[in-house]
Amino acid sequence: MTPTRIEHDSLGPVEIPDGRYWGAQTQRAVEHFAIVDNPERWRWGRAVIAALGQVKKAAAGVNDELGLLPGGVADLIAAAADEVAAGALDDHFPLLIWQSGSGTQTNMNANEVIANRAIERAGGEVGSKHPVHPNDHVNRSQSSNDVIPTVMHLATITELRGRLYPAVEHLAATLRGLAAEHVELVKVGRTHLQDAAPVTLGQEIGSWATQLEAALALVRRAEEWLRHDLAIGGTATGTGLNSPASFGPRMAERLGHALGLDLAPAADHMAATASHDALVATSAALRTLASAALKAGNDVRWLASGPRAGIGELILPANEPGSSIMPGKANPTQVEMVAMVAAQVIGNDATVAFAGTQGSFQLNTYKPVIVHNVLDSIELLAGALASFDRQCAAGIEPDRARIATHLDANLMLATALNPHIGYDAAAQVVKRAAADGTTVRDAGVAMGAFTAADYDRWVDPRMLTRPDPD
Repeated sequence: MTPTRIEHDSLGPVEIPDGRYWGAQTQRAVEHFAIVDNPERWRWGRAVIAALGQVKKAAAGVNDELGLLPGGVADLIAAAADEVAAGALDDHFPLLIWQSGSGTQTNMNANEVIANRAIERAGGEVGSKHPVHPNDHVNRSQSSNDVIPTVMHLATITELRGRLYPAVEHLAATLRGLAAEHVELVKVGRTHLQDAAPVTLGQEIGSWATQLEAALALVRRAEEWLRHDLAIGGTATGTGLNSPASFGPRMAERLGHALGLDLAPAADHMAATASHDALVATSAALRTLASAALKAGNDVRWLASGPRAGIGELILPANEPGSSIMPGKANPTQVEMVAMVAAQVIGNDATVAFAGTQGSFQLNTYKPVIVHNVLDSIELLAGALASFDRQCAAGIEPDRARIATHLDANLMLATALNPHIGYDAAAQVVKRAAADGTTVRDAGVAMGAFTAADYDRWVDPRMLTRPDPD
C-alpha cells in the first residue's frame, strides 16, 4: 500500500499520496478525470506550469505590496513559485487538460503545490494549510477564471518567442539565401499545373520566403493582442470582486518586468474571461503559417518529382532509403512531414475556432483545450520547420540541365511574341509547335510567322521574368 496523508476540502477528507505536494482538490481531479490510457500525452506542458509559477509569484508580490498577506508569507509563496516556474516541481502537476473548462483544478493544483511546498520550507506540516493557505494566501485576489486565461497568454507568448519565431526566421533566411543564389536561373513557370511564362528559380523560392514572413507577421500581431489583454484582476466574472482595483495593472507591470515583456491588463475584464479571441486569432495565424509552409513544401515536392519521370528540376537531400522493396528510391520525407504537421495544425485551429465561440455569459469553459491546441500547433510548426530547414531546404540544388531542357521546350515562350505578331498569330504558332513536337522558334520559322533572327531578338527568357521597361 502506498502511504497516504489526509487533507480536507469543502467536500470532506481526501487521501493524498505521501510525498506529493498537491492537495485535496487536485487528488479529486486525478480520480475523476482519468479518461485516457496514455495520460502523459494530455498533461500540461512546461510552458503552462512555468506560467502558473510566474503568475503566483507575481500575485504574492502584489498582495504583499497591498498589505494583504501576513508577514513572511509572500516570501514563502515566491520561493515555492520560483521552483514551479523553474520546473523543479513538475512531477506534482498530474492533471490532464480534460477537466473543468475553466481550468479550476489546474489553478488549485498550483495553489496546493505552492502552499504545501512553502509550508515544508517553513518547517511546518504538509497539508496543514499553515502558515500558508492555498486559497486564502496563494490564490488571494485571484480566481481560476482570471488566472488561467493569464497563464494561457503567457505560455503562448513564451512558446512563440522561444520556439516558433527563431524556426521561421531561420527557414526564411535559408530560402532568401537560395533565392539570391539562383536569382538569374530562368526556368519554366507553371500555372494550373501547366507550363506558363518563365520565372527564375530565385523568384520562385523567394515567394515561399515571402509567404512565411507574411504569416509570421500575422502571428506577431496576434501576440501583441495576447500581451495587452491579460485577464488577471477580473476574478470570477470580470468584475474584480475580492481583488483591489490596482491588482490587474500591478500584476501586468510586475509580470512584464520579470519576463521582459510589454504587458497590459485587459481593457474589459469580463470580455477577457468570457472569450478568448486573442488566442483564436493566434491559432488562425498559426493556421496561415501552416498553409504557407504546406504551399512551399508542395512546390518542392512537385519540382523534385521523378527524378526521371517527373519534373525533376530540384535535387533534394536523400535522408533515408525511401522504400522497403524498391532499391535506391529516395522520397521527399521532410516535405511529407511538414504536410502532415500542417494538416494537424489546421485541425487544431478548427477545435480552437469552435471552442472560441462557446463563451456563455461571463465565462468560456473551453480554456484548457484552447491553450493545449495552440501550444501543440506552436510546438509542431516550430519543430517541423526547423527540421525541414536543416534536413531539406539547406541542401536543395537545381538540376540545371533539366531546367534548361524544360525551358527550351516551353511553348509559353510565345507570350513574348504578342507585341510583335499579335495574340492570335502567336496562338497558331503554339498550336503548330504542339502538334509537331517542336519548339516555338522552329514552328514559327517554318510557318513564316517570323525569322530566326526576329525570334532570337524578341524572345529572351531572362527578360520575360520581369516587367517591360517603361
